[in-house]
Amino acid sequence: MDIPKQKVQKIFGDVTKKKQIHESVLLIENSSGDVSYSLGYGGRDTDTPFLMASITKLFTTTCIFILRDQGNLSLDDEITKYLKKDTISNLHVYKGQEYSDQLTISNLLFQTSGLRDAIEEGSNESKKRAIYEDVLTDFNESIIETKKIQPHFAPGMGKRAHYTNINFEILGKIIEIVTHSPLEDVFRQFIFDPLGLINTYLPQNEDDFVPHVYYKDTALYRPKLLKSSRASGGCISTARELMVFLKAFFRGKLFNNSIFHELKVNNRLQASMLPIHYGAGYMRIPLNGLATLFMGKGELIGHSGSTGSLAFYYPEKDMFFIGDVNQMENPATPVRMVMRLAMSMKS
Repeated sequence: MDIPKQKVQKIFGDVTKKKQIHESVLLIENSSGDVSYSLGYGGRDTDTPFLMASITKLFTTTCIFILRDQGNLSLDDEITKYLKKDTISNLHVYKGQEYSDQLTISNLLFQTSGLRDAIEEGSNESKKRAIYEDVLTDFNESIIETKKIQPHFAPGMGKRAHYTNINFEILGKIIEIVTHSPLEDVFRQFIFDPLGLINTYLPQNEDDFVPHVYYKDTALYRPKLLKSSRASGGCISTARELMVFLKAFFRGKLFNNSIFHELKVNNRLQASMLPIHYGAGYMRIPLNGLATLFMGKGELIGHSGSTGSLAFYYPEKDMFFIGDVNQMENPATPVRMVMRLAMSMKS
């Protein structure tokens, strides 16, 4: 099928005419790339670097799947196999019972650990600080902060999932322990080099370029915050390169994609994330539910980010969507936009 350009332009225009959207980019392609359409706003194009934010989780998921293919870990492994006892002791205490040593890689990947997010769900002060200050928090500090807050539920309890960054920060640490390498080297070896991505990176040094992100009308520069969420949200890329990656992720170029058939489990996330479900390290958005008045078909699979980024595949129409609205104020904006775009592809 072709791209309904007028509808796409209208949807993109509806988003970019909002007062708080200062710059934006959108790239839509089919698998082969012979159908491709891009739009830019505010000086952006498909080669402009932007913060991936939580789309980074797809890179972390990729590394876990590759290490699984290599036989270097199992999704059923308990995290005690990799992390020191004093690191995880009292990490997960729910209703007086300790579950820390029962947490598995699968619980982290599927967001079924029950752990809370120290920034999003800690005190109001910690949330404000993330927006108004650029603070570096290392892995151990993140673990200590997480220990201070009561989890939502016991690991793997029923069909419950709760989205939290600490799950992926722990996965990132496990990847480093298994490979004996820093995460940026593993990303390069497993993803960037095989796919020829030269403008996608995890910032390390002071001179690494970090794009700004808007919160309402204020442009924020947050290199330390980025380095505090390396495995869950620290990467930078372009629409063009992210398109290459997303196709590789879902089409089996990086790992054995039969894993998607094996791991069909997905659970609805917390109410604030409606209508998003979470599968094996990626978001799933059903298009045939109440959110679309039951008018859509199939689902979107991929990830969005809190800075306004999006990377989704729509298998029903074989279309890939990459974009960024570069605005932190309403993280639902990219999700709503990509749902509208998918729904516009009726024929």
